[in-house]
Amino acid sequence: MMALTKTDLIVPDWPAPANIRAFSTTRNGGFSETPWRSLNLGVRCGDEPQHTTKNRQLLRRLLPSEPHWLRQVHGNRVLDLDTDRQPESEADAATCTTAGQVCAIVTADCLPVLFCNQAGTKIAAAHAGWRGLAAGVLEATVAAMDCQAGELLAWLGPAIGPNAFEVGQDVFDAFVHTDMDNAIAFKPHGDRWLADLYALARLALMRVGVERISGGQYCTYTQQEKFFSYRRDGETGRMATVIWL
Repeated sequence: MMALTKTDLIVPDWPAPANIRAFSTTRNGGFSETPWRSLNLGVRCGDEPQHTTKNRQLLRRLLPSEPHWLRQVHGNRVLDLDTDRQPESEADAATCTTAGQVCAIVTADCLPVLFCNQAGTKIAAAHAGWRGLAAGVLEATVAAMDCQAGELLAWLGPAIGPNAFEVGQDVFDAFVHTDMDNAIAFKPHGDRWLADLYALARLALMRVGVERISGGQYCTYTQQEKFFSYRRDGETGRMATVIWL
């Protein structure tokens, strides 16, 4: 029977408490065929349902419970899984203090961000594409965790890298009008800009007092054999980033 191996997963390189478990999947180790090859975990990207089901079953074997899958809409709503576990809720982040409950985010260029507190009693996962970042999804997630920001750790999972994410003037304006400091996350690229999602996330987190930030070294667009990328391929699969107590 097929099983995911350590080489199919990315484990966060962060100083989290020992009871925190988390990882991101790659595109490898599953059943889907091109263009979703092979571990597609997204159910709304055109893949055959039986392939997605088998891929999610592979993932489930590594987890203490079925992940709580969100209907992600590039917004800033944060779901509290201690009180609301309605399936496919529209939200772009989830928090939890219940042991064994899995927070999950799916991405294919957008930035997955994981959180925990130093005591190892609270976790969260957020979906942070540029629209979500501009809407304040990370700030909303920190607020929903109801901790001192200095007690929080954050990990930035695989996303499109700063040399691959070309955006228009509208995206630059959306961030710089909010805070001029965000301009350092953009480089001119002809009449457009190259945007650094990792830098924008770090700036947002530091503004609300989160200073212990890890990760941010991958590029889903250029590392084709490792990651799905919507910007690169259009029709493609989704990775998952999960965390639990």
